[in-house]
Amino acid sequence: MSTSKNVFISHHHKDDKAVTDFTNLLAGKDYVIRNSSIRAKPKNTERLNQKTVSDDTIRRLLKMKMSWAGTVVVLIGSETHSRDWVNWEIEEAHRQEKRIIGVFMQGSKDSDIPESLEKYGHGLVGWNSEKIISGLEGEDVGWCNSNGEPKIPTYNVARISCQ
Repeated sequence: MSTSKNVFISHHHKDDKAVTDFTNLLAGKDYVIRNSSIRAKPKNTERLNQKTVSDDTIRRLLKMKMSWAGTVVVLIGSETHSRDWVNWEIEEAHRQEKRIIGVFMQGSKDSDIPESLEKYGHGLVGWNSEKIISGLEGEDVGWCNSNGEPKIPTYNVARISCQ
């Protein structure tokens, strides 16, 4: 029997294929990801690029889609750290008190980590299905660097849940 999780996957739109790769990686472990993030169809991509959709509209849509998710996964690629929307999504996940797990895409470097993830993230793992699943299950997965070795978080903040 497979396990289902509601997840918002924050990513640079250029890395859309990695979202599919991510869900396929976990599907191989009988884990079904119900992703609520935005993956723009070609027509919508054109509208976004032409700025015919307001930032307020995008923020409202992202907030709604994120509120449904239990965990926010940030896929870290070579340009993720420079994407304003990715940093905004991480900050919004923090405001909504979501669990935030960073996942290095293959070939990513430590310099690719978004600053907001360093501030608000609950863990950072490599492209490893067991570690990712542990993070989705709420376990402490710790922080690693891009080559998989343990890393001390920049902001070593203990996160607790209020009862």
